Amino acid sequence: MSWSKQEMAAYVAGLIPKDSSLNLGIGLPSLIANYISQDSHIMIHSENGVLGVGDSPHPDEVSPTLINAGKETISTVAGASFFDSSLSFGMIRGGHIDFCVLGGMEVDLAGNLANWMIPGKKITGMGGAMDLVNGAKEVIVLMSHFTKAGLPKLVAKTQLPLTGAGVCTQVITDHGHFKPRGNSFEIINLAEGVSEADCKLPS
Repeated sequence: MSWSKQEMAAYVAGLIPKDSSLNLGIGLPSLIANYISQDSHIMIHSENGVLGVGDSPHPDEVSPTLINAGKETISTVAGASFFDSSLSFGMIRGGHIDFCVLGGMEVDLAGNLANWMIPGKKITGMGGAMDLVNGAKEVIVLMSHFTKAGLPKLVAKTQLPLTGAGVCTQVITDHGHFKPRGNSFEIINLAEGVSEADCKLPS
């Protein structure tokens, strides 16, 4: 067995300390907002100019003017603020974001992250990922454990173009929770029914 997308998102939400600022990447990481309790006082930042993103709105509460960087509709929490892109990236580059959770294509033993392009495939753009991996105080990667072709995404050395070198501190996949340690991936927790052998970690 492995964790569902919802279980993965809930797991990561439990790793974020109270009173933190948090940026969530496009796709799977955006689900984390649904598992952040308001009494934790975690403020979610979106690089299109929002601080105070809430969970997914109910259909009757959707506003076409409230979106995140992935163009998904959002809600906001009490105390939310809105600003332009210049100020938003100033927060990121100035080191004011405590945690960033991004999707990934590959993470290697050195904590190198590749998450923005596969050579020869359609390129959708870097977005704010390169700024985030260098500006956030800690970078967590949330991704599937294997590619659609069945190849592991936790590798000895990345083969894809890098988003950032040595930036990833923790990786959560549908198989478990791992930390790159330079010569191995430390297993912090495995999904129920998943063994170390199932993970095909590089040695």
